Amino acid sequence: MENDRKEFLIQMYNQMFNDINRHIMVVWQSVGVLVGAFAIFSLVEKNVVSLDVAVSLIVLLSAWLIAHLLDAGYWYNRNLVIIANIERQFLTKDDLREIHYYFGEHRPKNRMITHLRIQMALGLGLVVLVVGYHASKQVLPNFLCTSCAFEFSCWLPYLMLLASACYVWQVSRKSDESYEEFIRNSPGILVDTTSVEYGVGHGHEG
Repeated sequence: MENDRKEFLIQMYNQMFNDINRHIMVVWQSVGVLVGAFAIFSLVEKNVVSLDVAVSLIVLLSAWLIAHLLDAGYWYNRNLVIIANIERQFLTKDDLREIHYYFGEHRPKNRMITHLRIQMALGLGLVVLVVGYHASKQVLPNFLCTSCAFEFSCWLPYLMLLASACYVWQVSRKSDESYEEFIRNSPGILVDTTSVEYGVGHGHEG
């Protein structure tokens, strides 16, 4: 039974890393959003869709990307906890310095790794860019023109932005709560970590 348990934990350990790799590959979703943005704006130039609809679609695509990044960040952190708990079944206190110190303590918060945060910056930057462009082309001229009337379609991107922000906030909050619940219920074997110091390299604020 002991050998079976070790074999099971090793297989589970490998699978957790496979899951992490799969979620890290959301980088292709970022590429897809960029390609989609260029394609949508090309439709605006051809007068197939209006600028209002195009910006709304790009905001929606960016929100989709950010929601996936938040989900990927949670799965990465959750699987890292499982991996560390499995490593504690095999590694000792001395291994904190002789192999690596990450297994001794779990990441304190569901903080997104740099790889995913870079992609999130891309999504947020795209939103700021297209919404700012829309405001300069559609909203500001109407404010300056006293005889012009606002059409409902002009507000569509901002309604989409508001709805997307609410949804992304809910995804973020749920991910943080899920991570806190996981490390509270599955803390793993306690390890004496007085010989090492944890900082920004392990999810602490820096």
